[in-house]
This record gives sequence, C-alpha cells and structure tokens, in this order.
Amino acid sequence: MTLAELGWNDDFAKAFTPYGKKGWEPARLIRDNKISYGALLDGGEELEVLMSGKVYHDASCDAELPAVGDWVAIDRGSSEDEPMIRARLMRQTCFSRKEPGKSSEEQVMAANVDVVMIVTDAGADYNPRRIERYFTLVERSGAKPVVLVNKSDLCDAQQNAEVRAEIEALSSEADVYVTSALRNEGLEVMKDYLKPGVAVTVVGSSGVGKSTLINQLLGEEWQWTSTVNELTGKGRHTTTARELIVLENGGILIDNPGIREVQMWTDEVTLRESFSDIEQLALGCQFHDCKHGGDKGCAIRVAVETGALDEERYGSFLKLDEEIEELKKRRKKRKMNVERRAKRDHRVKARNLADRIELEKLHRPDSESWAES
Repeated sequence: MTLAELGWNDDFAKAFTPYGKKGWEPARLIRDNKISYGALLDGGEELEVLMSGKVYHDASCDAELPAVGDWVAIDRGSSEDEPMIRARLMRQTCFSRKEPGKSSEEQVMAANVDVVMIVTDAGADYNPRRIERYFTLVERSGAKPVVLVNKSDLCDAQQNAEVRAEIEALSSEADVYVTSALRNEGLEVMKDYLKPGVAVTVVGSSGVGKSTLINQLLGEEWQWTSTVNELTGKGRHTTTARELIVLENGGILIDNPGIREVQMWTDEVTLRESFSDIEQLALGCQFHDCKHGGDKGCAIRVAVETGALDEERYGSFLKLDEEIEELKKRRKKRKMNVERRAKRDHRVKARNLADRIELEKLHRPDSESWAES
C-alpha cells in the first residue's frame, strides 16, 4: 500500500518537507482510540501512536487536535520509545459539525475527505430540513455531496421519485440516487466514487442502512446489523466509532456513528450561499434593511404568499441563521472567558515570581557583609 493509495498528494508532500528533514515519517490516522491513535504508514504498516505534548498544547481547541483522516508526522524514536505524533498537516478539507448540546466547540467528523455520502430514506427518516443542514456543512467542508435515498424497497416508486426530486432541488452540486441495500442497488453507486486515493465518508441517521451498505462493500460482516423495526423503519445497530478503511480495490472509506442531530458549524457566508435563491429574492425588497416580516415591499414575503418560495424552506433558513448567530455569541463568550482566565493566570504567575524573588533575597547573604566575614 502506497502513500498515494492513502490519499497522499503533492500538496501534502510539500507541507511535510520540514518534518521529513527531521527523520519523521508521514502517516494517516485511521482510528482514534481516545488515548492513542491507529496510523497507517507507507507500505501499509500500521502503528499505535501517541500524541506529543507539544501537539496537544499547540491546539487552541479540540477540533485542532489530530482526528481520523488527518495526515501526521510520526517520530518512531528509539526502539524503547512509543511512536509519537509530532505534527499534524494542514487539512485540505474538513467535514465537521457543532458538538451536540450547548457546547460551542467544533466536532471533526472526517478530515481530508473528498466525498460526503448522506444516507436517508423516503420514509420515516426523510427530513428535507435536515438534508439542507447536511448540504450547508458539506459545502463548507469543501467535499462533494452525494445522497443515497436508501431502502427504496420499503416505499413505492412514486414516493422514492418525489423525494429524489425534492433533494435535487435543494442543491445543484449534489448527486442523488435511489438505492436499496437489501437489493444491493447502492453498492455500484458507492464503487463509482471509491477510486484509489479518494476518501468517502458515510453519514446519516441510525438505522437508514449505512452499515448494511458498508458490509456489502467490504464483502464481509464488518459491522453487526440486526432486523429493521417495522414501525420506524430503523435498524438497531449503529456504528459506535469513526474508522478509516482502505479498500482492496481502491478507495478510502470513513464510517461515522449514526447522527441524531445535525448542529451547524458554519458561517453566514456559507449559509447564504446554500440559500442563494432566498438571497436573490431579497434583492427585490423595497428596503435594503428589510426584516422580511411585515415590512412594506418585502419580496420574500410575497414569494411565500404566492407559493414561489416554500414556506418551510424559508423557515429553515431563518432557524439556521438564528443558530449561527447563537453559536457566534457562545464562541465570543468562550473567547472572552479564555482570555480572562489567561490574564488571571498571568497575574498569578507574576505574583508568585515576585514572592519567590523576595524570598530568595531574604535567604541570600548580603554581599558586603559576607565579604567582610
């Protein structure tokens, strides 16, 4: 297995040059074991590696720590030393979301991924507003969005076709397919994207058939799956940890646990690009500072009233905008707390240093009296 088959390219090679001069080796992280990482090196050698203290302390937040899919510089040290991560290369793409709950932290779901494959179905799992959120996050990441409307065997052809058309209308960049893991229909679709050196991550709610698709792709029971609940259409098994898998026939797969909530980790610019149709409508408002509510001459309100703009889509835009504003406030508050804590620690260190200097003066013999004696 070569570095190229792991996704190595000229840009990574150039960035690695100063680390190579130190005798360190490039490796791609395939597992995060919390305490250690699994890493693949040139030739397919797999190592358990630890993160150096410098890498940890240089990271301003958890999202800057090494993650599955990252390229890192490995220092083997002596034969008695544990292999150590000495540096993480700059990511070329990064698919992430906000940590679930009230946190303001970013959660990296897949680093250096080329394609984000979103798995849903036309039945109980389908939610166009959630798909919009996925598209916004994928656009920010720099990866290619692909949607599999899976479990087509559980819905009629018309329902599957309507859902596919609705998803295609949400993004001009996304490739959308109707598949059935039970009938092996999703297997060929996945293979078309899994080329040597290309990384694909699979995301979606629990029970939409991700694990079944991956089992079919690998040709073995890589993950345990169980029967589907007839009422909810969901299986009982979900992936419990992220893992990077290099396929024998080419391609790299990064599996993800089932996602219960798709919280935004993006910015206002990306959001507005994802809803460019609404932005275009807003240009027709009579006033530039229109609140798009009861304001006179609001083009967006007219579009909703006439049916030109789906009311749910507009509501989703407003909700996402509110979430991003709230996230910005939390991040600003967190930054202020971090700066306040740093200033406090600096004052404490300065005070401790002054006390130590005074203490040393008290115990140090006076130079003149010491000389006379």
